[in-house]
Amino acid sequence: MLVRTPSGRKDIRALWMEGRSVKMIDQRLLPGKFRLVSIKTHVEMADAIRDMTVRGAPAIGAAGAYGMALARMNRADTDKAARLLKSTRPTAYDLFYAVDSMLRVKDGDMTEAANEYADGIVTKCRSIGESGARLIKNGSKVLTHCNAGALATVDFGTALAPMRVARRAGRRFFVYVDETRPRLQGAKLTAWELLNEGIDHAIIPDNASGHYLRKDVDLVIVGADRIAANGDFANKIGTYEKAVLAKENGVPFYVAAPVSTFDLSLENGNGIVIEERSEDEVLKIDGVRIAPKGSHALNPAFDVTSRKYVTGYVTELGIMTPRDFRKLRR
Repeated sequence: MLVRTPSGRKDIRALWMEGRSVKMIDQRLLPGKFRLVSIKTHVEMADAIRDMTVRGAPAIGAAGAYGMALARMNRADTDKAARLLKSTRPTAYDLFYAVDSMLRVKDGDMTEAANEYADGIVTKCRSIGESGARLIKNGSKVLTHCNAGALATVDFGTALAPMRVARRAGRRFFVYVDETRPRLQGAKLTAWELLNEGIDHAIIPDNASGHYLRKDVDLVIVGADRIAANGDFANKIGTYEKAVLAKENGVPFYVAAPVSTFDLSLENGNGIVIEERSEDEVLKIDGVRIAPKGSHALNPAFDVTSRKYVTGYVTELGIMTPRDFRKLRR
């Protein structure tokens, strides 16, 4: 992704292996501050995943793969490392997929395998962009929720990948960016990526999406953290209501994700575990309490959307419907 750093404009990934450590952008500090952190053990990687230094399902998967490589490098018990890494974020399937992939590397070079896994994500995301770019025309108005760009996927993105390809092909369009409470990944991260890419956009309050869907949005593209065998999917909290409103207003609704996000062991979305995060994320903004003392909050990080609201799934294999999922089983 193209970013403006203190030393100038660069094209970098969200995370990568460098020597005996993993470098990653500290996403908690964006957009105000750009900082790289170094992760040297699988325990540090588990902490980075849990506290959302790195976030986004495919990027979490890459972090899990690199965490396993660090465990092997430091001669830690890889089975215990796998359990620790999997315990950090229960909803995103890519994490489990990646860690299990590394466990199958018995005698080979796990660092090489982790690099190949991360490279594979980037390749898939570029294909997602090519598959989905045809949905975006000159003058299109697109709505997205949360951050499913390069920061969330190592590089290029899932929901933002078609936008990158369309923009680089010379198309001009406009993106409505949901702020995405409580952690504001849309306002902080998606807007930052679109700004660096030169894509016209505006941040809107989460509760304004219905207003724009009713009269001014041509399509919705979101990412996903886990997709069940029937097409139900989990994504950042607030996605479900956008999908319902899109259906009600006749706006096409697309889910962009690599096949590593598909959990075909789940018949439907009822089996997806929803992560519950700290109530402080809701009660406070930048450490300052905004709610009355004595009030409590509920903070589900994700919700589940039924397949009936989805127009199509943009994958590296093309735009699919649930009827096409048998290809994934094969």
